[in-house]
Amino acid sequence: MSVLKTYAVWDAGTRWLHWINALCVVALMVVGFLILNAGALNVPNTGKVTIKTIHVWIGYLLVLNLLCRIVWAFFGNRYARWRSILPGGRGYFQALRSYVAAFRAGHPEQYVGHNPAGRLGIAAMFLLITIQAITGLLLAGTDLFYPPIGHWIAQWVAAPDVAPGVLIPYAPEMYDAAAYESMRAFRKPIALVHLYNFYVLVVIVILHVAAVIVTELKEGGSIISAMFTGRKIISGRPVDEESSSHD
Repeated sequence: MSVLKTYAVWDAGTRWLHWINALCVVALMVVGFLILNAGALNVPNTGKVTIKTIHVWIGYLLVLNLLCRIVWAFFGNRYARWRSILPGGRGYFQALRSYVAAFRAGHPEQYVGHNPAGRLGIAAMFLLITIQAITGLLLAGTDLFYPPIGHWIAQWVAAPDVAPGVLIPYAPEMYDAAAYESMRAFRKPIALVHLYNFYVLVVIVILHVAAVIVTELKEGGSIISAMFTGRKIISGRPVDEESSSHD
């Protein structure tokens, strides 16, 4: 009979950063959906500015949280660090093949931290959120004249008799028409990357949630509750067990 053991896995920093990130991503998706459909919903320009402002401020929080997570990956516990959350490193591909084979055979290997397949998902999530954050920061400047590039955009598009610092969105009378068209051409590919990356991110988030649920059902380990408590309850011997990490 298998003996249940409790393993310390996610430290407090990792848990807080995970849930702040999750809430920001969901909130940005909801507000982003409203922005995409503002025309169909007959939202006036003032409403569009309000929605976009909310979107930008949540985006700033996401960027700050992402930067904190990047730093925490150097200082957190063993399972929070880059070598444990991203694919690669010595023996990774062998571990991935072993994990997939065992999962298909119906006796999946258990891990205290992320399993090899999960690390692929984490890498995809990090990449997509980073792309979304960078393009979002750029769009904040082109839409609302917000940092980090808003001041430069305002100087670019301001009419000769208008101070860049007083520009407001949706005020074409304040813009130099030719400069504004050039700015919109500069903005277009950034907006397209932001849009289509958003769609891919939605799919990845859904797959992430589904994978967590399936792994919980197939492997056990209290994966979901561990992101609240910081501890996993595992039967058998995890592949990445440390002798000092369980009770």
